[in-house]
Amino acid sequence: MTTNLEENPEAPADPFSTVELHPDDNIVVTKRGLSAGTALVVRDREMAIAQDVPMGHKIAVRRIHRGEKVVKFGAPIGSAARRIEAGEHVHLHNLRSDYIPAHDRSATGGAKGAES
Repeated sequence: MTTNLEENPEAPADPFSTVELHPDDNIVVTKRGLSAGTALVVRDREMAIAQDVPMGHKIAVRRIHRGEKVVKFGAPIGSAARRIEAGEHVHLHNLRSDYIPAHDRSATGGAKGAES
């Protein structure tokens, strides 16, 4: 059961709304959309979600410092563009890819517009 801390600060936290993909990850992935203020239990630690997070998106399980690698499936997927706090949504607004210059694959000369 997921709860909103602002509506009911005594409500129990939900340990089942996220999935940890690898023990070395500094993020978890949401199993469903979560609202700001939702209480979660991640790695035996209770935290509140800082802002609305859509299903399938990442949440920081601890503070991730600017420039630090964001780790998913036990492998780095990019670097924090700024400090990210525990419980914060991790996505394009605060994550920089270390592999492609932009999230738009057309910027890399990918399949869009490529000649055969």
